[in-house]
Amino acid sequence: MSLTILFMPESAYGPTNNCIGIGDILRKRGHRVVFAAEASWKGKLAALGFEEDLVDLAPPSEEEQDAGQFWKDFIRDTAPEYRKSTLEQLETVTKPIWDALIDGAKYCEPQLKAIIERVQPDVIVEDNVIAFPALLTAGKPFVRIVSCNPLEVRGEGVAPVFSGLPADDRSEWDAFNAEYDRTHREIWTAFNEWVVEQGARPLPDLDFIHEGDLNLYVFPEIADYTDARPLGDSWHRLDSSVRETEGGFELPASLAGQEGPLVYFSLGSLGSADVALMQRVIDVLATTPYRFIVSMGPLHEEIKLAGNMWGAEFVPQTKIIPLVDLVITHGGNNTTTEALHFGKPMILLPLFWDQYDNAQRVHELGYGVRLATYTFSDEELTGALERLLGDTALRERLAAAGEEIRGRDGLRRAADLIERAGA
Repeated sequence: MSLTILFMPESAYGPTNNCIGIGDILRKRGHRVVFAAEASWKGKLAALGFEEDLVDLAPPSEEEQDAGQFWKDFIRDTAPEYRKSTLEQLETVTKPIWDALIDGAKYCEPQLKAIIERVQPDVIVEDNVIAFPALLTAGKPFVRIVSCNPLEVRGEGVAPVFSGLPADDRSEWDAFNAEYDRTHREIWTAFNEWVVEQGARPLPDLDFIHEGDLNLYVFPEIADYTDARPLGDSWHRLDSSVRETEGGFELPASLAGQEGPLVYFSLGSLGSADVALMQRVIDVLATTPYRFIVSMGPLHEEIKLAGNMWGAEFVPQTKIIPLVDLVITHGGNNTTTEALHFGKPMILLPLFWDQYDNAQRVHELGYGVRLATYTFSDEELTGALERLLGDTALRERLAAAGEEIRGRDGLRRAADLIERAGA
């Protein structure tokens, strides 16, 4: 039976790419796949074979915008705040992100109702962190995807989401939770009232999104928290969800002609907009005997690479990670899970949101090293590179874990579960 499946991803590359990967499998199985993505993605999803019925999250700009431009601008404008602790960021980064998300949800509510009326979906899939009441009141099976760190699903036995606090030391958990309540209670209360006014059920306390009829989350079992925070029967783990829509990649001759371990460096589509940080890392990497592939991001023309590097504004990450020996990352959920999917150790430089949680989890499990993003010393970065690249036992353990993760085929598992929800 052919289904009509409506995807609504967050307007950032991570969730959108995750939905693209899953949607591509469903499309190839003969289902109609429609994206109610944010308007700046116009044309990019249609080029992959999907229908587009797009939404504006704010009054349309007079100028054409790059995909996800709103969040690129937001991150650029708030970048100075990333030097603060995760506790301090609750007021200056995390709350403003929720404010912007809430504004977007309210603005596009009538558009979503119109899209649902036009598309007549059999199942609705949201990969985001904020509730859109129209998706819940449509009377169709609602699938929630969590492509952030799964601490987003709270529990007494796990560290607070966005905190980056260790699992085995609870000394700062209560203070962080109290500050989250202080900074977010008022906006949550108002948003919850609006959600109920739209006809949706109330939100869980201090959560900005409901559980779905089906809930999927992207995180490998080897790093999961379910031993400390079990999940209900509606929750299903996808150990990875690595899209198959990217083109091939051949190692550039400038790197192929050199010797030494190969490393991939990316701060993601948003973090790469911090040119000063990008350049600081690059300048340290230039002093090492290794080779580097650099995802340079939207301000690539302002970044200067060294002779042991090759980079571009956009690179096919899922084709590059299998080729390298190590990944340097901001700790975004896509890059973190993709590195584990291909069995690679990581150095993590978190900036905001759940990146701290991913960095802490990888660090405390011994799969990589978390560094202080803005205050690491040259020796800390070069030492972490040398230590991880030289740890044969770790590399073998991660390679075996990656093989198991790939065997679980999270992409097709997600498609199977969504099909079952819509049947």
